[in-house]
Amino acid sequence: MAWGESWVEGGAGEDRARALLAGFRRELYWCLGRRADVLFEVADALLCKQDRVHMLAELSLEPECRRGHGAVYDAVNCGQVQIGRLRRALAGLPLPAWPDGRIRLAADVSTGCGRTRRPARSGCSATAMRGGRGTRR
Repeated sequence: MAWGESWVEGGAGEDRARALLAGFRRELYWCLGRRADVLFEVADALLCKQDRVHMLAELSLEPECRRGHGAVYDAVNCGQVQIGRLRRALAGLPLPAWPDGRIRLAADVSTGCGRTRRPARSGCSATAMRGGRGTRR
């Protein structure tokens, strides 16, 4: 989440930012159905990890995730997320704005799966790059 500079410089703005973040985290937790505790810890670990995540088991090694890799896989496979409630929680957040009031947005336009000489090492198949539903080899 992007914070306006005036919010986090200290004083009342910092308190407001902390309260907003705490409220969002609380609402995010309530968006999770089955396996909510594990899914919440996985989300924390994912956000706090410094590097790319190559496999779910790596997240269980992060300090924010207190569960083993089996619980992480179980939560991803069997957990539930209430999409409508999550959508409302995200829509309720204030948008970051420039001092003149215009909203400030950013977008990641990378495909996450670039063409490489060795697709097997990158984890991407030619079918995935075309947007198909083939199996990886």
